[in-house]
Amino acid sequence: MTVHRARAGRWVAAAVLLGSSAGTAGLAAQDAPQVAAEAKALAAAREVAEAARFCSLITLDSSGHPRARIMDPFPPEEDFTVWLATNSRTRKVEQLESDGRATLFYFDREGAGYLTLLGTAEVVRDPAEKARRWKDTWSDFYEDGHRGEDFVLIRFRPDRLEVMSIAHDVASDPKGWKPAIIELGPRP
Repeated sequence: MTVHRARAGRWVAAAVLLGSSAGTAGLAAQDAPQVAAEAKALAAAREVAEAARFCSLITLDSSGHPRARIMDPFPPEEDFTVWLATNSRTRKVEQLESDGRATLFYFDREGAGYLTLLGTAEVVRDPAEKARRWKDTWSDFYEDGHRGEDFVLIRFRPDRLEVMSIAHDVASDPKGWKPAIIELGPRP
């Protein structure tokens, strides 16, 4: 699969090919195979993330070295925004506040696939958002639950998605070693 540039209506077009009733007006015949390949890659990406359950969050430290750690993310949203929770005193928070560039990496061992999301992350301290995403199972880890200063969220917004999945026949050429790449574009 070649690299695709983000364009208006990508998510609608992909939803149409995945069975949505959004309509197909405006889809040129020559775009149909590319949109179908994108829809297949996006569906595989979601399934790889779900199967992997955990991901690695990779940030950059003050000297520019990548730092990775295992995270328990929320499922990707429609546009592949991913939310994560952490303690405000962690190095990852300090690193993201200094340089928001980050990568999420998911590995699906059973399905022989991986998903890499490249983009930017920001630390979110909004009380309403923290309350909305709070899980009671986290109570032992944070002093005052979602109201505490030690509990923060990370909103990761990808601008590039790379996926390979043997189980989904996405970029599965054993000699090619190249993932399907979708340029999602920068986010506001």
